[in-house]
Amino acid sequence: MMAWVRDCISWDYSVDISNLEIFDYGKIPDDQFVMTTWHSDEPLSEVFWFAKNVAYHSTIELDSTVIIHISAEPSAGKLMQAYYAA
Repeated sequence: MMAWVRDCISWDYSVDISNLEIFDYGKIPDDQFVMTTWHSDEPLSEVFWFAKNVAYHSTIELDSTVIIHISAEPSAGKLMQAYYAA
């Protein structure tokens, strides 16, 4: 899970805590671990590049990307264009 821009560290933290809660704050099995990163000071193009070229899971092949955009302004086309260009 990669979070970007405003309050992105809170998204990162929330996903981390949720994953820990699921396993009662014990050991998380490798195939259930959710790697999180936050990117508050990076351009979106770099975040997309990281997602496409660097992000990986140690036991599961990541064969798809889901982009969730939370905003009052729709911009799906612009985001998809930026992702493909990365």
